[in-house]
Amino acid sequence: MDEELRSLTERLRREAGGGPEFERLVTTEDPDDLAAVLTAPGRPLWARELAAFRLGLAGDRRAFESLVLLLNHRDPPRCASAAHALARLDDPRTARAAAALATNELRVAYALYPVRLLTELRAPEAVPALITTLRRRLRPHDPYRRVALACVEGLGTLGDPRAVPVLREALAHPALAEAAVRALGRIPGAR
Repeated sequence: MDEELRSLTERLRREAGGGPEFERLVTTEDPDDLAAVLTAPGRPLWARELAAFRLGLAGDRRAFESLVLLLNHRDPPRCASAAHALARLDDPRTARAAAALATNELRVAYALYPVRLLTELRAPEAVPALITTLRRRLRPHDPYRRVALACVEGLGTLGDPRAVPVLREALAHPALAEAAVRALGRIPGAR
């Protein structure tokens, strides 16, 4: 069993209180049964999350909208699970959605997982979105240092020269300086 699926299953079993409905969603091999959970009215969040996650891992694009909503959830474990499934879904809309979430200033508190997903996807949208998000985080007294750090690390991983100016700006921020040095070291010609 996929480690992320095992972790999600344990978390949702506690949330759901176990029971036959939970076990059915964990064990069913019928993708239509899982997809029906995503559109049925009145289904609990744990059921929708479990169904979307399993469909995402299976590459079933019917999970896309639900996973994107979960990627922008206030609960970090839900975001992490959604990012994991979206990375495996192989839907061409994923990078665009993650970029939109990462750069949405009204939801910046929830941008950490979209930023990490963009880095993992290595899509064309990743570098511009991470640069935009990081530049906004370099304002004085910005409270979203974890998002900024994820951007710095992601830009280093992606190794794109377009990131050099914003990474040099990040050097002036003590919480980001060490990571920015490492990121710049990974970009050819940045030193």
